[in-house]
Amino acid sequence: MAEMTSTAQSVFTRIAVALQPPAARITLNNPPLNVIDIPMMEELRAALEQIEQRPEISAIVFAGSERAFSSGVDVAAHTPDRVRDMLAAFHSVIRSVVGSSKLTIASVRRHCLGGGAELALMCDVVYASADSVWGFPEIKLGCYPPAAAVALSAVVGQKLAAEMLLTGRTLTGQEALQAGLVNGVADDPETLVAECLQRVAQLSPAALRIAKKAFYAWDAIHFDKGLARAEQIYSDDLMQTADAKEGIAAFIERRRPKWTGK
Repeated sequence: MAEMTSTAQSVFTRIAVALQPPAARITLNNPPLNVIDIPMMEELRAALEQIEQRPEISAIVFAGSERAFSSGVDVAAHTPDRVRDMLAAFHSVIRSVVGSSKLTIASVRRHCLGGGAELALMCDVVYASADSVWGFPEIKLGCYPPAAAVALSAVVGQKLAAEMLLTGRTLTGQEALQAGLVNGVADDPETLVAECLQRVAQLSPAALRIAKKAFYAWDAIHFDKGLARAEQIYSDDLMQTADAKEGIAAFIERRRPKWTGK
């Protein structure tokens, strides 16, 4: 155990990893708002791969800081020359979370937006602070979040998912709880995480692993096909538009976008 924690400290710069069986904790660490850039994506993927090999770990907790779980994926990586690599890197993280045999838990405070909200969405269980803010602002930049486009409807229902993805509506922690996006809300979501881990500690790691496989058997087929299709539409359709390029450029240049509809 010690060796991963020490390696984690020497190797990882964008995340911190701690092993406290039966749980592993991955803390996003890219202040101030835990933007998920490509180095963080690579570290997340590597950490998940290492944790997957450890039979004494039954659960993985993802957490951010007091100020933000994550405000999303690095907008600078959405430029046409980098977007394909960025999507591949981020979706490999999403696929690792979805494919994990461990129970995945998100502990969310404050900002949980875009790719950060996609990461939390794909966890099995989500606890949040009442002052958390959930949303997918990609549409305001002339983009969309492919993983949420595929998975959000099944969690919150199609109408609310459409409103969030297609209009940029945000939810408070309480609204996210009512919508079924969050399992529980507390001033400190870590109290709820601790209760959940107490329950997990009593369980057979083998039974948990196999039950999780069965629980998502149907969803996994659809998610895999849906995400591949959403990625293809992103590259082949969205990234060919002038508006997508304008939305990213306007964000980086801190100005209002001028949409042409092309």
